[in-house]
Amino acid sequence: MTDRESLLMKQAFEKALKNKAIVEKDPYRLSYHLMPPVGFLNDPNGLIKYQGVYHVFYQWNPFAATHGAKFWGHYTSVDLVHWREEPIALAPSEWYEKDGCYSGSAIEAGGKLHLFYTGNVKHEDGTRGTYQCLALSTDGIYFEKKGPIVRLPDGYTTHFRDPKVWRKNDRWYMIVGAQTLAGEGRAVLFTSVDLTHWEELGAVAGSGMNGLGDFGYMWECPDLITLNDRDLLLVSPQGLEPDGHFYRNLYQSGYFVGQLDYETARFRHGAFTELDRGFDFYAPQTFTDESGRRILFAWMGMTDDSEQYQPTIANNWLHALTIPRELQLQNDKIYQKPVAELRKLRKKEVRMDHVALEGDQLSLKDMHSAELILDFAEPVVGGFEVYFRREAFLTYDPGSKEVRLQRRNVRTNRMEERVCSIDSLTKLHIFLDHSSLEIFVNDGQEMFTARYFPDPAESGVILAGRAELGVKMWDLG
Repeated sequence: MTDRESLLMKQAFEKALKNKAIVEKDPYRLSYHLMPPVGFLNDPNGLIKYQGVYHVFYQWNPFAATHGAKFWGHYTSVDLVHWREEPIALAPSEWYEKDGCYSGSAIEAGGKLHLFYTGNVKHEDGTRGTYQCLALSTDGIYFEKKGPIVRLPDGYTTHFRDPKVWRKNDRWYMIVGAQTLAGEGRAVLFTSVDLTHWEELGAVAGSGMNGLGDFGYMWECPDLITLNDRDLLLVSPQGLEPDGHFYRNLYQSGYFVGQLDYETARFRHGAFTELDRGFDFYAPQTFTDESGRRILFAWMGMTDDSEQYQPTIANNWLHALTIPRELQLQNDKIYQKPVAELRKLRKKEVRMDHVALEGDQLSLKDMHSAELILDFAEPVVGGFEVYFRREAFLTYDPGSKEVRLQRRNVRTNRMEERVCSIDSLTKLHIFLDHSSLEIFVNDGQEMFTARYFPDPAESGVILAGRAELGVKMWDLG
């Protein structure tokens, strides 16, 4: 470890320690989500199970609740439920990363944990540098930097980042998010036999490729995975214009289903599908555990014109990660479900097997931090609403077949909404935390993820409409 790296880590630790009391007393601090100890969190990085332990790294600016020169913060767990904060994994100490250790991934090889990440450099003349870098560890906690392993190839701007690495057919592959000199988003593929020397195979997907028209000026956080023998490219394109109920956030996250030909580096795929229809979901990353489950974490946030109005900034922290979700592919569509381990959080079960609402209401109390499952005996035909602590509302209209989530915007104080369409409503599985909602519609057919900031004294959830349903809920506090 260099003197510069040691100094930066010491300064970050002291910042977290100094702010510990004010951060922990924030009523919007979450109960069972990963958050920064202080400062600003964004993308999940380096997801892996290594030596029997789950590792989640994350983009972190410890010095302010805003973007800045990013570190890699680090949490570990043996069960995906109870998490331990570890020492900082990466600090932006070297010339090739002095303005941020940006996003990346992790793999195990030769018994060592390998972190791949983007080194970001901002020059005095306003230009930038970008380097795909490697760091190694034998214990999963302390890392030795090996420096740049991939330089910027011809044809791309310095918006070239977020390497995701995996193994296939006795070779290693890396996919990187990119922007062409013409301002088009791309996903660029590389291959290697030793994880150090990389050969560029070319762009496999992007704006203007594979039948796509104009599809964004930058593609971030690509992740090439396989489910049910189908290849899926998860990616976060920037620059998509709103289209009806689609692409309503500033930036989007979704996937293409197809087949990657590793010999020709061609990816034939279908249409783009959003992973989440809520307000706060970006930069998802996945990994596979020893049982073969494909598990996703995402940033439960969004950089937009409302970000700096969030009330947690007053207490020197901002943003969180989603709960871990298992991905399954059904008819070329991703379904998401909470990992089974989260059931360990359940306390104080309340169960109502036959609730018949005839235009009236059912009030549920103490829902600051809770899990709620609503199973409808028959598809809802008369409309249904869920009111979350007087600050957010979920409605289903069987006439339009639309599910609508509304919340109060922290900047304008006006209600805003996100909408998706389904054939019928059969189930809602909802995770509430002190300032977050994650709503699984019809066993994860659709998702809504959102931060919201109700009056901390308000804990009630109200069900209303015309429906017959079973209700199960647990305290997760």
